[in-house]
Amino acid sequence: MKDFTTLFLALDSTTKTTAKVNALVSYFTKARESDILWTIALFSHKRPKRTVNTRLLREWAAELSGIPLWLFEETYHIAGDLAETIALIIPVNSEDSRKSLTQWIQEIKSLAKTEEEVKKDYILSAWNSLSGEGRFLFNKLITGGFRVGVSKKLMAKALAKHLGKEESEIAHRLMGDWTPDTVSFQELLLSEDFDQTLSKPYPFYLAYAIEGEVESLGDVKEWMAEYKWDGIRGQLIKRSGEVFVWSRGEELINAAFPEFQELLTWQLDGLVLDGEIVVWKEGALGSFQDLQKRLGRKKVSKKTLKELPATMIVYDILEYEGKDIRSLPQSERRQILDSIFNSGEIPSQLSLSEVLEARSWEDLKALRQGARAKDAEGLMLKHSNTPYQDGRKKGGWWKWKLDPYTIDAVMLYAQRGHGRRTNLYTDYTFAVWNAEGMLVPFAKAYSGLTDVEFKAVTKFVNANTLEKFGPVRSVKPELVFELAFEGITKSSRHKSGIALRFPRIHRWRKDKKASEANSLEDLESLL
Repeated sequence: MKDFTTLFLALDSTTKTTAKVNALVSYFTKARESDILWTIALFSHKRPKRTVNTRLLREWAAELSGIPLWLFEETYHIAGDLAETIALIIPVNSEDSRKSLTQWIQEIKSLAKTEEEVKKDYILSAWNSLSGEGRFLFNKLITGGFRVGVSKKLMAKALAKHLGKEESEIAHRLMGDWTPDTVSFQELLLSEDFDQTLSKPYPFYLAYAIEGEVESLGDVKEWMAEYKWDGIRGQLIKRSGEVFVWSRGEELINAAFPEFQELLTWQLDGLVLDGEIVVWKEGALGSFQDLQKRLGRKKVSKKTLKELPATMIVYDILEYEGKDIRSLPQSERRQILDSIFNSGEIPSQLSLSEVLEARSWEDLKALRQGARAKDAEGLMLKHSNTPYQDGRKKGGWWKWKLDPYTIDAVMLYAQRGHGRRTNLYTDYTFAVWNAEGMLVPFAKAYSGLTDVEFKAVTKFVNANTLEKFGPVRSVKPELVFELAFEGITKSSRHKSGIALRFPRIHRWRKDKKASEANSLEDLESLL
């Protein structure tokens, strides 16, 4: 646990990739294999389920510290991190347990079905056997909040350096639904037959947003253009007569999209398709809100399947006839896709992404401007010679999205941020005017301002608070902000009757009074 604590603090103290890789490699050289496996899992969002309610942790910490619960809660709101608050507020202890990371995790997991008193005795004993930094990491294990800026790409780079393997191979090995309870270090990272795992997806190739003028990419004839769809990225795997569907977040989503199991009768096998999963109803693309109704379901009703059927818009193929073909150029992979979709009956759950015809960049600009009429977010540009790569890489794929919608709105509520922004009000609720001259909340946003601007807004909130609701403050409706967003749909769940896609703050409109903000009618006109 001491080595893991040292690693965590080293990772949390730098933003430099090289420093993080070196810290990880140093840890790997001295940690036991089981601890390395849990470290990979913790930083890859494969954390054990929480076994102790955070309400109980707050109560026990307040009791151990000899302070009233309300004072602990106020301290927590200021600190913004429960693990850190507990570590700082309970009595100082100089001892430090010699238990390993794996042992701590196994003990924490074993609390799942125990009585509250047993949990309390264990937690208090753990707090009393650890020093400040050790307590902090123990609390992180209990609450599950590991955010230290370690991407899967960075983890793969460090492991590849430690093990002397190719980074792309390590990235592939780390994919899938493994946990330290289902696989050993040797099986995951060193076995010779890891590719035989039936359901294992490939690392996704991610695009950067286009930079500068599109003409800087060179000859338009070297690029393939497709519409960029607003769904969820997925890989559809069909191997040995079984079908698996993975999201980009490495979630197996078969239960949410059972219609893809109908591909079991499709004659093709040994293939992996990359594409966008969308709702396709009545011959048209559904909204992202429609798609959200399908996500996270363990079982989908017949009614939902009928009303919100899903399909995958396929735009790449990574495996064909059981062979990994990611190293082939984009143009050759596309030829294979075309041959599949032109050679026989294709399941209704699959459709082929259209390659857009363009003789010049001006042609593509015109197609991009018309993307919203196709219910698309813009265009994807893919160089014909690029292989399918791991993670986010510049040069081969670019996303060329449309300019966002914008609207001027009034701030009604403000809430404190987290981490380094715990002393600032950074999370805001915005409203527009309805026909009766009332402000109607319609969106929340927490990004888009500079630190200087956040401090200025916080000063305004402190001076103009009307009511307090825990960490939330209602304020005088005076500040106007321009919000940007990608899409808008009707919503019965919101008082305003609308829902926005990716709202964020575009700029602070200090030149406008609240009375000059937009109306609900303005928003509805964008539907």
